[in-house]
Amino acid sequence: MSAVPRTASLPADTSGAAVPSSRAHDGGLLLLRLALGLAVAAHGAQKLFGWFGGGGIEGTGQFFAMSGYPSGETMAVIAGLSEVLGGLGLAFGVLTPLAGAAVLGTMINAMAVKWGGGFFAPEGVEYELVLAAGAGGLALTGPGRIAVDRFLPLPAHRFGHGVAAVALGAVLAGLVLLIRN
Repeated sequence: MSAVPRTASLPADTSGAAVPSSRAHDGGLLLLRLALGLAVAAHGAQKLFGWFGGGGIEGTGQFFAMSGYPSGETMAVIAGLSEVLGGLGLAFGVLTPLAGAAVLGTMINAMAVKWGGGFFAPEGVEYELVLAAGAGGLALTGPGRIAVDRFLPLPAHRFGHGVAAVALGAVLAGLVLLIRN
């Protein structure tokens, strides 16, 4: 056994601090994308198709109408598509900043609906807050190298793309909240 700390073998940045390898970074982003993306996509499937014990468009539409959204079934379709497409986009790393924005915006609305229930689940907003933060974080960082985005003819991910996507998700969520009674 060596007495050398594990961080000694890591590359250093210009300040001399140890930084993780790009493989570790990419693997961590993949794990986060899969867990978060597939969980969100499953919630969208509940809304759209009634899978996994969900209410489908009709049942979810009734919930949206009771929560003050106009045209409950239309809102159920929008939320379901945002969750399914955004979640799968995150999981596979496809158009990651926009996928993150879709999930972030949906979770902002979910938090607004549940706001009076405190912080902790099941009535509180902790789950939605974690999903929103994860989606926003992935929009900012990008998908890593183990992602479909790497093979698309798109410009390389930049922090500015993530900031613009997070802003877009927040603004659209705010606009949807403005039409809620």
